[in-house]
Amino acid sequence: MYSRSSRSYGQQRRYPSFQRNGFSGRRRMQSSFNPSDIVLNSQEEKEIDAPPAIVHAFADFAIGDALKRNIAQHGYITPMPIQDQAIGPIVEGRDLIGIANTGTGKTAAFLIPLIDKVVKNKDEKVLIMTPTRELAAQIKDEFVAFSRGMGLYAVLCIGGTSMYRQIQDLRRHFDFVIGTPGRIKDLSEEGYLPLGQYRTVVLDEADNMVDIGFIHDIKDIISRLPSNRQSLFFSATIDGKVQEILARFVHDPVTVSVKVRETVQNITQTIVHAGSGYQKIDHLHDLLIQKEYEKVLIFGRTKWGVQKLSDELVSRGFKAGAIHGNKRQSQRQRVLDAFKRNEIQILLATDVASRGLDIPNVSHVINYDLPESYIAYIHRIGRTGRADKKGIALTFVEY
Repeated sequence: MYSRSSRSYGQQRRYPSFQRNGFSGRRRMQSSFNPSDIVLNSQEEKEIDAPPAIVHAFADFAIGDALKRNIAQHGYITPMPIQDQAIGPIVEGRDLIGIANTGTGKTAAFLIPLIDKVVKNKDEKVLIMTPTRELAAQIKDEFVAFSRGMGLYAVLCIGGTSMYRQIQDLRRHFDFVIGTPGRIKDLSEEGYLPLGQYRTVVLDEADNMVDIGFIHDIKDIISRLPSNRQSLFFSATIDGKVQEILARFVHDPVTVSVKVRETVQNITQTIVHAGSGYQKIDHLHDLLIQKEYEKVLIFGRTKWGVQKLSDELVSRGFKAGAIHGNKRQSQRQRVLDAFKRNEIQILLATDVASRGLDIPNVSHVINYDLPESYIAYIHRIGRTGRADKKGIALTFVEY
């Protein structure tokens, strides 16, 4: 247990740049987004929203017995709403639009029927595109769990790692390609990933891919795909540029929506009024030493600010690590794995580095720097309160 007296370390060491700008480093760019309205209205949303009823068990789906056993061994008992509604149409070969918040079980909703599809037809190849490297790696981990003992293989194609290794993997037998649009486009243009052979394609977290700036890569990739294909499209929102992609991607789709609210029912949202500079870090310190802060995800605005805040927390005796765009993929993955294994208590991240992360049992999300928008706020707090567990989201507002 950390003592509040340990704060004196930080008080004795003053860094002028931190004192002037705070750990975010760019207070002048702070968004005018005010989360107070969401917090005040969250109780009303809890009262009027209800989750969709579950009508299937996994045993009801027309999938193989070996896959059903893997599902059970993976700890899945009752389908989540998106799985309940999406697995059947995908098994039937329909195009599908899935509208759901992150953390609602979308990965299993498409992996389970697609693994079954490939088991039944070994000529099939599946392409799955995601906005971030970490999400792609998570999907591959889920694929390994669900396909255990079935003789299926997946190639992970993401930036920040060896393209040579990925090329070698693509020369061997494989069934699934899971990756980010930039690396998939590069491999396709180099002739190592002929997109014309992929008759089953998934776009996951499509709105986040557009936010990050992948829209042109996605359009180019779609133009290279066969016209006769099964297309699965998952997104939390569908508007603007996302609509442009959707119009080119799906044909006569089934639409499944389980997004009954923007804020999650089992997340308690709170505004924390704090000073700036070291007053703010001291306030954070006093929260983190409380025993209920077991597994904490802290969001900052900039790569520089996130790393500096992580370094300061470590210097105060906390077990913390950071992921952001200035770190190599191997470094980001090591920190993320350490957080998942509870080797560190606190993970600090920028929005881009953390998109799509599925980390179990996060007790608290702290918005140390204000998010840029309402959508970013919803995405951040959705890292806690997952899989029907309770979570707490705190947003620092400087006074």
